[in-house]
Amino acid sequence: MKEPLITRKTLIDLGFPKCKAVSVALKIIETSMEDTPRETLMDTMRSLAQNPEPYRTHEELGVVANEIISHRQKQPTPLLDTAMPYEVFGSEGIDPGAILQMETAMRLPVTRAGALMPDAHIGYGLPIGGVLATENAVIPYAVGVDIGCRMCLSLFDLPVSLLASDSHRMKEVLNQNSRFGKSTFRHPLDDAIMEREEFKEIDIAKRMKDRAWSQLGSSGGGNHFVEFGTVTISSQNNRLGVAPGEYLALLSHSGSRGLGASIAKHYTDLAKELCPLPSQARHLAWLDLNSAEGTEYWAAMTLAGDYASACHHQVHHRFATALGAETIRMVENHHNFAWKETDAQGRELIVHRKGATPAGEGILGIIPGSMTAPGFIVSGKGKPESIDSASHGAGRQMSRTQAKNSLLQAEVSAYLEQHGVEVIGSGLDEAPMAYKDIHQVMDYQQDLVNVEGTFSPRIVRMCGDKGYFEVD
Repeated sequence: MKEPLITRKTLIDLGFPKCKAVSVALKIIETSMEDTPRETLMDTMRSLAQNPEPYRTHEELGVVANEIISHRQKQPTPLLDTAMPYEVFGSEGIDPGAILQMETAMRLPVTRAGALMPDAHIGYGLPIGGVLATENAVIPYAVGVDIGCRMCLSLFDLPVSLLASDSHRMKEVLNQNSRFGKSTFRHPLDDAIMEREEFKEIDIAKRMKDRAWSQLGSSGGGNHFVEFGTVTISSQNNRLGVAPGEYLALLSHSGSRGLGASIAKHYTDLAKELCPLPSQARHLAWLDLNSAEGTEYWAAMTLAGDYASACHHQVHHRFATALGAETIRMVENHHNFAWKETDAQGRELIVHRKGATPAGEGILGIIPGSMTAPGFIVSGKGKPESIDSASHGAGRQMSRTQAKNSLLQAEVSAYLEQHGVEVIGSGLDEAPMAYKDIHQVMDYQQDLVNVEGTFSPRIVRMCGDKGYFEVD
C-alpha cells in the first residue's frame, strides 16, 4: 500500500485544529495534490494552518480554510448556571468525583433528567453508573467506550454437582472455549451480524470489519469474565418461568471489543468538533439526532450493541456444545447504550445508561457482584425516579492502580480459597476486595428491582494482567 504524503498527526503538528478541516485536507491531498513534493506540501499546509484567510478563495483549499476559520470562531456552548435536580441512590458510598461529573452532565442544555446508581464511580464525561436523559441529542461518551457491554446468563440441564465432581473437565471447557483480550479464535463461527449493511455503509465500521470478524466470540479484558456457577431460584412465580431449584449456569460479561471502542472514539472526536463545550464538560459533547452525524452514530452504536450480543451468543453456544448441554433459559441485558424512551409527559427522550441496567417494569437483568460475591437475577419495577434503571454491578471501591498497589497475591488467593472459588487469569486489579459490598448496593435499590434468583460463581476466567482492558 502506498504511504500517504501527509498523515492526520502531521497536519495537527503543523497547527491544524482537531476538526473537520483535517479530514477534508487529507482528502484533497490524496486526490488533487498527490504529485506535489512533500516539502512544498508541508510548507503549504503550515501556511494554511497559521493564516487560513488568504486561502478562502483558493480553488481547492478554500473549503479547508473556511473549516479552520469556522472552527476557530466557534465559542463553547455555555452550560446552565445550576444543575437540574436528579436522584442519587446510595449516596453514602459514591465518590465525590462521580457526583461532580453527574452535576456537570445535569447542566447541559439538552439534559431533561438524570439519576445516579449506587455502584457509581468516576468515568469519562458521564460517571459509570450515571443515567442521563436528553432531548434529541446523543452523547457518545455518555454511552461509553465499550458500547453495548452486557451480561448473559444460561441455565443448563446438567447437575450442579459437576462443578465439584468434574472440576478438571469444567476448567478445560472454560479454557478451550473462551478467549480474552488480544487472544482470539483462529476460526470464528459464522454469524449474520457480519453481513449487516452498516459494515458496508459506515466508514468506521467498514474499516473495523476485519478486526470485528477476528474478535467475534471473544471477550475483552479488565472486569470482563466468563464463569461457571450455580443459580438458585426460590420462588415458584419467578419471571424466568423456571421451576424453583438449583441450576448449573454460565455467566459472561463483555462488550463490543475493538469495534465499539473505535466507534466511540471516532464519534466522540466528531462531537467535540461540532459541539465545543467548556473544558469540564468537553467529554459530554453531543450529536444532534436530526443531523447526518447523529443519525450515523445511532446506526453505528446499534451495530456495536448487536455485535456484542452476537459475541455472547457464540460464547454460550460453544459451551453448550462442549458440555453436550441443552439451554433451559437465557437472560441477557446490556448497558453502555442509549435508548429512545417516552417519559410521563409524552416526550421522546434519549436515555443514556453508562454502566446502568435497564429496569423498566418486568424487564429481566443480571447484576453481578464480584468473583466471590453473588450476582442477582432481577426484574425491574419501572421507577421514574431512576429513569427505569438500576446498577450494573457492585461498583469499584478501589481504582485499578490502588488495588495493585495495596493488595497482595497471597491474601487474595487465600480469600478465594476461603470462598471456594477458582480463578483463571485475573490480576490484582480485579480482586474481590476492589469492589463494593453487593448486598449493600442491592439494599440501596430495593425500590428499583425485584430479586428473581441468585448466581454464585465457582470457576471464573478473566483476561489477567497480560491482556489489555477496555473501559466498562
